[in-house]
Amino acid sequence: MTAADYRIIEIKLDERTILWRNADIEQERRVAIFDLLEGNEFKPASVESHGNHGPYKVLLGVEEGRLTVDIAGKDDKPLENFVLALAPFRRTIRDYFAICDSYYQAIRAASPQQIETIDMARRAIHNDAAEALKERLETKVAVDFDTARRLFTLICVLHIKGH
Repeated sequence: MTAADYRIIEIKLDERTILWRNADIEQERRVAIFDLLEGNEFKPASVESHGNHGPYKVLLGVEEGRLTVDIAGKDDKPLENFVLALAPFRRTIRDYFAICDSYYQAIRAASPQQIETIDMARRAIHNDAAEALKERLETKVAVDFDTARRLFTLICVLHIKGH
């Protein structure tokens, strides 16, 4: 098997846990999924013991404040699932929503310099969250930074219900 097999070929969000808040959030979701599928690294920790070399289909959801991750093979055969506590990300998710709201408002009314300043802060929060997510996932699944970044965006979309 090649390293190219350790990737996500389909990702879905548990529709029961999503509240479409606005067009901006929907656009973030679409872009994150598109970018994730264009290029990602995703290698479940159990691959060595179970021989499930991918590619993978992933379903993300939120239940009782925890992220649920269901992983299946390209043939839809369930391979594994796990739960990740989101409590360590609550403040970051709140901060990210706040800065995104400021960014969307700025796009409509602020100067280019103000927009750039807000966008730099938004990216910094997003990058920090991606690093933290990558570290928290490492015992379950190995991902690269860009994959972690896009997964964080999708976690935020799922988390809107509690926002």
